[in-house]
Amino acid sequence: MNDKTVTNLDRALARFSVKCLVCSRARHKQRGFAFWLVKTVERHLCPFCRAYERVYGRKSHEPVPEPDEVKPEAVTPQGGAD
Repeated sequence: MNDKTVTNLDRALARFSVKCLVCSRARHKQRGFAFWLVKTVERHLCPFCRAYERVYGRKSHEPVPEPDEVKPEAVTPQGGAD
């Protein structure tokens, strides 16, 4: 199996990692015992963390990126036609 192929099993395992209390805390806090544990164990023992990385393209201890905010210069002005 190619490492870049994401299967339905990978998606199911990644969903568990998304809801995992330890992984969620590590993603949110970025420090402490949960962060150290997830960062240390994920690549070697945890199939959920490995699946999370394959599905989302980032490690399970890395923070979830913020959604892109709309930049003011990208907004078109509202108004009547000239």
